[in-house]
Amino acid sequence: MKQLSKVQNAVFLVGGLLMVIGAGAGLLQWGLAPYLFALGAMGFASMQMLQRYEGTNFVIRRLRRIMLISDVLFLVSALLMFASQGNVFRLSHITYLQYVYNKWVVTLLIAAILQLYTTHRISHELEKEAKKL
Repeated sequence: MKQLSKVQNAVFLVGGLLMVIGAGAGLLQWGLAPYLFALGAMGFASMQMLQRYEGTNFVIRRLRRIMLISDVLFLVSALLMFASQGNVFRLSHITYLQYVYNKWVVTLLIAAILQLYTTHRISHELEKEAKKL
């Protein structure tokens, strides 16, 4: 895996921290929560997308694609978090509650589970690949 520079690594870590703070504040209905979460998700996802795998291991390449899907789900969670702030789409109240209200929690949970799984499996596969060499 391509290593990030010190600045990129700092953006990655700060982005992850802002996502955690934004998600926690979002559960408490704090007004700035979507902005914190969106800023963190953009930083986290963009730095993770910069980490490339140049090898030929099919398993790691597949896991990287799953990781990119989780990054997209983090960004979708940020959009849904903004949408849950109020009825910005001018939908009927029933439709809004049924399709938009607090659905960001579901996409965030799916993204976090995929992220944990792929991170663990990629590190395991990289160790296995290093032992072969």
